[in-house]
Amino acid sequence: MNKNTIKSYLVNFLAVIIIFALMKLLMNIGIINRYYQGIIVFILINIILAASLNLATGFLGQLTLGHAGFMAAGAYVSASTAIMIKANFGWLPNIAILLISLIIAGIISAIVGVAIGIPALRLRGDYLAIITLGFGEVIRVIINNIRFTGGAQGLTGIPRISTFDNVFWITVLIVFILYTLTHSRQGRAIVSIREDEVAAEAVGVKTTRFKVMGFAIAASFAGIGGGLYAHYIAFLDPNTFNFMRSVEILVIVVLGGMGSLTGSIIAAIVLTILPEALRSFADYRLLLYSFLLIIMMIFRPAGLLGTSEFSWKSIYDRYKYRKESIIKREKA
Repeated sequence: MNKNTIKSYLVNFLAVIIIFALMKLLMNIGIINRYYQGIIVFILINIILAASLNLATGFLGQLTLGHAGFMAAGAYVSASTAIMIKANFGWLPNIAILLISLIIAGIISAIVGVAIGIPALRLRGDYLAIITLGFGEVIRVIINNIRFTGGAQGLTGIPRISTFDNVFWITVLIVFILYTLTHSRQGRAIVSIREDEVAAEAVGVKTTRFKVMGFAIAASFAGIGGGLYAHYIAFLDPNTFNFMRSVEILVIVVLGGMGSLTGSIIAAIVLTILPEALRSFADYRLLLYSFLLIIMMIFRPAGLLGTSEFSWKSIYDRYKYRKESIIKREKA
């Protein structure tokens, strides 16, 4: 890792700290009330879900329509684990219970991802989309018919231990891991599969291994996002994780740009706030929402950022370059 990369990470991390401190200040003085805090938490959870799906769909190039299934698996595993820990080890602090539950949820979701990915990723295009859609629905139906998950009545008694603070920093950590992965040697191998799978295999990239690895990591982080959702809502309904939920996550990825984590973050913010902002137009909300998406896809089919990434350091470097250019001109 060279000096420029380390400097870029430090500048971006400093910007994240400033954003966090500013939001905490606004919460403490009451400008951001509990309602807006809830929207912000949902934005952060959607960022995790969209960024994880972007790894599989944007960077790996595999169209999947069952991401809500991994979210459901993680949500129920994390909720059940937390309930059990709370009952037997109630003296543990909430953050410890949350982290243990999320780690287990991530591991189980990754295992489910591998189990689904090994047969599914042998297919391509529409066939892959259909089979992942089927697996996502299978997970939801299984949850709907298991007694200890509460079945169709839903799961209650979940400890509400997700807060803005822990959700924010877990989101930052996951985005950082995904960014580092996609800019590593393994990430370049994943992108090469998206560009041309046959050529990638011809130059020695083990395509099957990288496809399953990318799919499992995406499933794992989706499970963690589901766990955070469960511990914030404190109630789980299997019908929340239906096909439309998978489509909503996919829309965020497409709108932001397939292959851009920054785009997923911006799109998650826009598409979480937009339905709330249009709530007063309840009868026309979905119509306006769909119309805006259609307009976006017509005039900007690559998404908001395409495959580009936003960096605070790049803005600083541009400002510094312009300032130096002005000084040189004045001296000349």
